[in-house]
Amino acid sequence: MFRRRLRLPAVLGAGLLVAASAATVAAPAEAAPGDDPVVQVSIDGFSPSVPKPGQPVVIKGTVTNTSSVTFADPQVLACIDRTRLASTSALDAIPTEQNIPMDKRDSCGNLTNDPQTFKPFERPLAPKETVAFALTVPWKEWRISDHTGVYVVGVGFRGQPPNSERIAAGRSRTLMPVAGKEPLTRTVNTALVIPLLHRPTQLGGKNFANESLAKDLGPTGALGRSLMLGRQHRVTWLVDPAMLDEIRQLAKGYVVVSQNGQTTTGTGQVAAINWLKEFDASRAHGNEVVLLPYGDPDVASLLEAGGQLKDMVRQARTRTERFDLGSTGFANGLWLEGGAAASRYLGPASTGFPGATAEDLNLVSSSSWPAAKRPVLTTTPVYNLIAPESPDQAVRTVVADSSLTAGGPDADAVDTPLQVRQRFAAVTALLAASGGGQGASSVVALPPRGWDTDGTATAALANSLTLPWLKATDLSSIANGNQRPRTMRAPAPEATNGILTENQLTSVGRLANATSTMQKLLVDEAALPEVMSQALLRSASAGWNGYPEESRQFAAIELGSVNKQLGSVRLVNAKVDKGLRKEIKVNLAGSKGTFPLTIANDTEWSVRVGIVVKAVNRTDLKIETPETVVLPPHGKWTPRINASAEQNGLIRADAQVVNADGQPIGKSQELLIQASQYGSVGWVLVGAACALLFGTSFVRIYRRVRSERRNPAAAEAATQNTETGQHAGTAQGTESTETAGIAEPELPGGAQTPDPAHGRSEPDGVPEAATPDASLKEGVGSKDG
Repeated sequence: MFRRRLRLPAVLGAGLLVAASAATVAAPAEAAPGDDPVVQVSIDGFSPSVPKPGQPVVIKGTVTNTSSVTFADPQVLACIDRTRLASTSALDAIPTEQNIPMDKRDSCGNLTNDPQTFKPFERPLAPKETVAFALTVPWKEWRISDHTGVYVVGVGFRGQPPNSERIAAGRSRTLMPVAGKEPLTRTVNTALVIPLLHRPTQLGGKNFANESLAKDLGPTGALGRSLMLGRQHRVTWLVDPAMLDEIRQLAKGYVVVSQNGQTTTGTGQVAAINWLKEFDASRAHGNEVVLLPYGDPDVASLLEAGGQLKDMVRQARTRTERFDLGSTGFANGLWLEGGAAASRYLGPASTGFPGATAEDLNLVSSSSWPAAKRPVLTTTPVYNLIAPESPDQAVRTVVADSSLTAGGPDADAVDTPLQVRQRFAAVTALLAASGGGQGASSVVALPPRGWDTDGTATAALANSLTLPWLKATDLSSIANGNQRPRTMRAPAPEATNGILTENQLTSVGRLANATSTMQKLLVDEAALPEVMSQALLRSASAGWNGYPEESRQFAAIELGSVNKQLGSVRLVNAKVDKGLRKEIKVNLAGSKGTFPLTIANDTEWSVRVGIVVKAVNRTDLKIETPETVVLPPHGKWTPRINASAEQNGLIRADAQVVNADGQPIGKSQELLIQASQYGSVGWVLVGAACALLFGTSFVRIYRRVRSERRNPAAAEAATQNTETGQHAGTAQGTESTETAGIAEPELPGGAQTPDPAHGRSEPDGVPEAATPDASLKEGVGSKDG
């Protein structure tokens, strides 16, 4: 709203300027306001909604003083713009006059000839005060033709602020369709599609995050009020099957889990039971059900993200195709708005899932195109939208006419029940008057997302289905009624077309990775718990728009639930200190070795697991990764890990349990591997020692054999003495079995071996340097040294 400076009377201007500096603080707020004051005018009643020539019109509403000044001599006046509008495009072109100051807006001329067309208030209108009004406008006061058309009419407010002349301080307009003297012979087949949607609240099983869904199911809730419309009118329900699953659980009983983990018994069980009964009754009476992809996912965001998130669109559509709705059937549907209706989204989302058929219903709002490029909807809403990303290059699409729910023409009153009703009546009346009465016209009315929070505007639409030129039908009848739809390009996409924020998509991505890892862990991937796949699709719901904190908490809780199951497949480690798992210590003796690790499966499913060990601080550790194996529920597996290291020392490593695709399961376990082995110098010394040992043994044996060949008798005696010595040694216990019976060697020059009791004498002719050799020969028991 625009304001202007209040004009002060010229005779008082100078005095006020002189006194302003001294009396600014003490002056009352309404003595000299700086801008034009404004009031809010609301039209709450307009009867009849479509007058015929000669009928008076009653307009009811309220005026609320939203300014800080009091208006003297307040009054409201009916007004009209006598330009006859004869097409829907003319309705869309009505100027909102938002850029024109209130007292300069002249598109709606005041009616003052009849006292019923204006009403003075009995007393001044004080700040924040609200006064009701009712005006009756005789037909002749409109001064318009008797032909069918639409006119802009309204109510204006005038009053006198302090120290100023009377001004126009408020106005509200609406559309008045006139059913002229020519009969409206063209029937308009109308499908009213009512969304039954709610953001996810189920955390799994009977646990729910809050009571918001349960409250909406009650008689005064949005879902309760919308569902009741199916009793009197033929409508098409647009439903998220995930919400139906949640309501079914509410009917069985549920608890609400607070952020600190406390649970309280839910209070909406009865409301859920009654709502489901009413929903089934509505279907039995012929109201069609179109099921959206499971969880009502944000299609544009998921397809833009690619990878696992892109595949969630296919999963959601497949789950809907297999949804159990009971005895009556349903249509598999897709609903896209704005830039999300672009071909790069429409094509992939409408095809490529099991069970996809030509009978699936794809809904797109006409507001997805710029006003100048919108499809013509005067006859049929069915089009083949060009989508190169689709296998057929085109997608059969039903285009909902967004002008049917646009309301207005004032921008600040587009979704009030009365404005919606008048717009709907105006558009359909013009369609009924077009075409010369030849053939029928078909339209689809579909409120946009987030348009009607309390269901009152939707009720106004449903009640308008009783207009005489309308014939209520369902969405499938309109879609199947045109076998040769026209072709046009899908809307051009904007730079950003998704609903979910970047942070919300990040949370969805984490949950998708964890869920995929869990599924690849199972031997039978189809055995993935249904609650996990359902929770993943709910985490990407378009219903999270406007609820970022609830979305974050939901994804975090579901991620924790999946990670808990993944953590149940783990490395067994008995070493726990104060509740913390300690590292596993193993020894690796030599260049190669093995050590055992045990994996336990504490889940209820058979899993296929493997184990990967990687060094953290070394590059010379080589591990032979064992093959994956199948573990039964609550089973264990202890593989022996073959390892080798080129150097000794302490090696830090991580042991990670993995699934069949090599994805990590749970957290890794730290290993401390002690490698103890010989270096290159050690191997040289060991080799030299072995050579010396075997060399001396060979020399000793060779000399003994040669000596025996030279003196056979001595060898035989030595053998006998050896046998005797063995018996003697056993009896006496004074000589070793290795030396008993061995003949004493002869020393050079005839010298004899000294008696050990009398000390040791050196043999003649033997140098000192030879003495150690003699000792060595004596130690190995060689006869001839």
